[in-house]
Amino acid sequence: MLDSVLLAHQGGWDEILMVLVPVGVFAALLFLANQRAAKLGQRKESEDEAAQVMPPKNPRGGPR
Repeated sequence: MLDSVLLAHQGGWDEILMVLVPVGVFAALLFLANQRAAKLGQRKESEDEAAQVMPPKNPRGGPR
C-alpha cells in the first residue's frame, strides 16, 4: 500500500521515469547496433580492398 502511495502523482517524476527509462533503453540498443554495424562495415571494406588487388580482366576487353 505504501509503495502505491509513493508512486501516485508525486509531482510527475514517476511519469517522467515511465517515459525516460524505455527511451533510454531504446537509445542504448540503437547506439550498440550502430557500433556493431560500423565495425562490420569496416571489416567488409577491408575484405573488398584485399579482393581488389588484382581484379579479373574481361578477355574480350569490353564491358562485363
